[in-house]
Amino acid sequence: MQTKHSVGQASGLVWRSLCAVVWLCLWGGQSAAQTAPCKALVATGNPEYTPYLWRDPADDTRLIGANADLMQLLSKEIGVPIEVKYVGSWARVQEQAKGGRVDLIAGAFFTLQRLEYMDYFYPAFRSTRTVIWTSPKNTFAYKSWSDLKGRKGLTVINNSFGEAFDRYAKEFLQIDEASQLEQAFRMLGVGRAQYIVYEEDPGRALATKLGYDELKTSSVAVSNEGLHLTLAHQSPCNTGELRGRIAKALYKLTKDNVMKPLVETNIQRWRQQAEP
Repeated sequence: MQTKHSVGQASGLVWRSLCAVVWLCLWGGQSAAQTAPCKALVATGNPEYTPYLWRDPADDTRLIGANADLMQLLSKEIGVPIEVKYVGSWARVQEQAKGGRVDLIAGAFFTLQRLEYMDYFYPAFRSTRTVIWTSPKNTFAYKSWSDLKGRKGLTVINNSFGEAFDRYAKEFLQIDEASQLEQAFRMLGVGRAQYIVYEEDPGRALATKLGYDELKTSSVAVSNEGLHLTLAHQSPCNTGELRGRIAKALYKLTKDNVMKPLVETNIQRWRQQAEP
């Protein structure tokens, strides 16, 4: 009986030892994967966001613009290559970030919903002004959000203009979504909407290119929101160490006000490309 008991104890000990070894191997593998250095980052953003981002006419797989230039400055600061890619519409960009198929979004407004799938870096690297766009035949004057009640509006799908306006619009306004800003401009032109909600600078750049120079914009802003750099939760590069490096570098670049000359340069760049 003593021999059988000893054998049973030995077998149990061997089994527990094997389990411990397997667990340590798995834990060690996961730990190594989590701490592996990030060798490259993929950034993307809204491809209809001139002068901040738009598709490169020379290579339509790339995005260029002020935000893309900022990513290259950030890359030098953190010592990690950053590729700024075109992955589709603004809606698709956000879906790609949710799945961790891109690492960074180079320019996003803050919303609580987006906090569910990406981290925000502070401070915002640029402040943008959102306005109301109307046709030349428009007969109503925009002064406050309440002026939009009872009127049919448009914006681009999955767009946000700040938590406060988004909540107000959801409760009180009728704002449909177009897949692209160009489609929204066409719908406004044929009377399928009475106004568009969109940022002033990117909207004006596209309107000029498409020949919609007659469109009017409100003198009163709907909102003034900050553009943030974000990092997807599912990105394999999302570690505390890299977040710290990015935050420190972005703070430095923002303090140096690098976006001002980048925006001015890319406004001229866009105008040259838009010329026939």
